[in-house]
Amino acid sequence: MSEQDRMGFATRAIRVGHRRTGEAEHGEPIFATSSYVFASAAEAAARFAGDEPGNIYSRFTNPTVRAFEERLAALEGGESCVATASGMAAVLSVCLGLLRSGDRILSSRSLFGSTTMLFGKYLARFGVATDYVPLADLDAWAAAMTPRTRFLYLETPSNPLTEMVDIAALADLAHAHGCLLVVDNCFCTPALQRPLALGADLVIHSATKYLDGQGRCVGGAVVGDRQRVGEEVFGVLRTAGPSMSPFNAWVFLKGLETLALRMDAHSRAAAALADWLCEQPAVTRVYYPGRPEHPQHHLVGPQQRGGGGIVSFEVAGGRVAAWRLIDATRLISITANLGDVKTTITHPATTTHGRLSAEERAAAGISEGLVRIAVGLEDLADIQADLARGLAAR
Repeated sequence: MSEQDRMGFATRAIRVGHRRTGEAEHGEPIFATSSYVFASAAEAAARFAGDEPGNIYSRFTNPTVRAFEERLAALEGGESCVATASGMAAVLSVCLGLLRSGDRILSSRSLFGSTTMLFGKYLARFGVATDYVPLADLDAWAAAMTPRTRFLYLETPSNPLTEMVDIAALADLAHAHGCLLVVDNCFCTPALQRPLALGADLVIHSATKYLDGQGRCVGGAVVGDRQRVGEEVFGVLRTAGPSMSPFNAWVFLKGLETLALRMDAHSRAAAALADWLCEQPAVTRVYYPGRPEHPQHHLVGPQQRGGGGIVSFEVAGGRVAAWRLIDATRLISITANLGDVKTTITHPATTTHGRLSAEERAAAGISEGLVRIAVGLEDLADIQADLARGLAAR
């Protein structure tokens, strides 16, 4: 076991990936350069050919980005990480690196709207088809497997209903059919859940969310083994260039330093808010994994540490009531982003999942009366007071 492997989570989140330069800096530097100078033509040729390690061009080799990649890989327990310009760029890079015309994706219906659009509209143009199943129904996953299925794709917990699935069981199913399991770990981060340790092959992140933690930058990442991530996905990045900028990588490095503390705090606040929402007469249903009535509550503990920071709930009266509630808030930010220290609120049917058809939203359980809260780190009493104002206005 290496010294890094013996480190605790918080230590890895603070220390891994930083190699001090000759200036002996304590904080990680931002390498704001597009290219690098070679000592000779022979050195340049060797680096471009892959015969010699070293920086070549910041589209695919940058020390600040590499520090973020190494740190996130250490936190997820992966061999390799590729950082991308956005979470959707990470999803696209995986698809371009691992799929070809005629292949099929087997996906959960409970997906971020842009991922559904990528699969159903754009990949379909190039001969990659997608089959959809209910996230938590393992029998449906098994029944939908085909000889052309290349990987299973899911979010757990899902956006916005926080549905969950047994990752280990799904990994066994995928591997029994010669497929890969790809898990979007955006809602939990490795602070609360480590899919690779449960058998998943690849983990995808929108670093924009909790990895940053303050809504400052857009970025994404893919974590997994050296062959698939370090070669196939990296090859897409090097060629097509959906690259993370050095500045954004530096911001994400700073975010990772407090990730464990923040995720614990988000989870505690969300659990308390979910309990409070269940007591409000205007709320007809609450979706939160930490609540005992959640259908996959049994996975909190064995698979996921805590319930996470996302709470969704239904109000009677459909879109009109939901919009009145949202518009009446004064403290909470009306934005579709999540994972921020500032609490955010959105109406999924007309924002994150607004590009889906009414039939697709219905299949995913996205109703017109659904409201999603990403619980921040403000005082809980102030969040509750603001939501009470909104509930009174609906």
